[in-house]
Amino acid sequence: MARTLAVVGGGVIGLSIARRAALDGWTVQLHCTRERGASWVAGGMLAPHSEGWPGEERLLQLGLESLRLWHTGFLDGLPAEVVTARESLVVAVDRADAADLRTVADWLAAQGHPVEPTTAAREVEPLLAQGIRHGFRATTELAVDNRAVVDALAAHCERLSVRWSGPVAALTEVEADEVVIANGIDAPTLWPGLPVRPVKGEVLRLRWRKGCMPVPQRVIRARVHGRQVYLVPRPDGVVVGATQYEHGRDTAPVVTGVRDLLDDACAVMPALGEYELAEAAAGLRPMTPDGLPIVERLDSHTLVAAGHGRNGFLLAPWTAERIAAELEVSVGAK
Repeated sequence: MARTLAVVGGGVIGLSIARRAALDGWTVQLHCTRERGASWVAGGMLAPHSEGWPGEERLLQLGLESLRLWHTGFLDGLPAEVVTARESLVVAVDRADAADLRTVADWLAAQGHPVEPTTAAREVEPLLAQGIRHGFRATTELAVDNRAVVDALAAHCERLSVRWSGPVAALTEVEADEVVIANGIDAPTLWPGLPVRPVKGEVLRLRWRKGCMPVPQRVIRARVHGRQVYLVPRPDGVVVGATQYEHGRDTAPVVTGVRDLLDDACAVMPALGEYELAEAAAGLRPMTPDGLPIVERLDSHTLVAAGHGRNGFLLAPWTAERIAAELEVSVGAK
């Protein structure tokens, strides 16, 4: 008889775990709300190189391992069109920003993961603003349509006979051999003491209009006078993000955040000023004190996969594999 698994959380992490377990023969019940969470308000960048920073060596290692899984099997069963870009270009607007880029590039090289520097960024991406020259290319990075991935994972889970249930307020409401807590910022409500907190981030969606310059073919990440901004291609436009600050559970986009994102995006790629502002939204990233996800066993019956911060999509394959390995150990022990 197949063993039973309950996964609490229906975002990219919960869905990835549920799918992996179902493929391994578990009978899976997925508990989630109908509300859209952080996975719905995301850029979908799979970018361990371009998001890296000195001191985050462990996060870089996990990100690179998970990016490899995206390239070697995680996309199986998902539509090819969920991938919207296959390279990242990281650029600097001023000299201080260029110095930061050199810091990151030198650090990556020291870790054994060099990127391709350039002093002719506009030859790589002609839509960049005049004067932007310095940058580097991360040619193995990807970007995915976050909403399409969530929908595709859910559809794959349904084909694998994963059952769907409503949310739970306590683990005592769950009946299964094993339980995985994967509900993001709400994880501490099920296991008090988990160091996961919400961090707000605004994201914009700009829609291409007839007569506008075309959508870029790669992810553009930039440092604009010390602030970071990213431009992620979609079939109908560009996702722009993202601010990051502590503001409790507030998910209302505010004028200051939206203004800064628009200003920075247009400073990097002026043609975006002609696009339609289609959506302004804010999500709550589940952050931990050290920036690393918590993916481990809590007791003989319960596991946790939470605290992925800004890297939920990137780390989804690694997380699913890590949980699958823990479940395999438990089957062997029992």
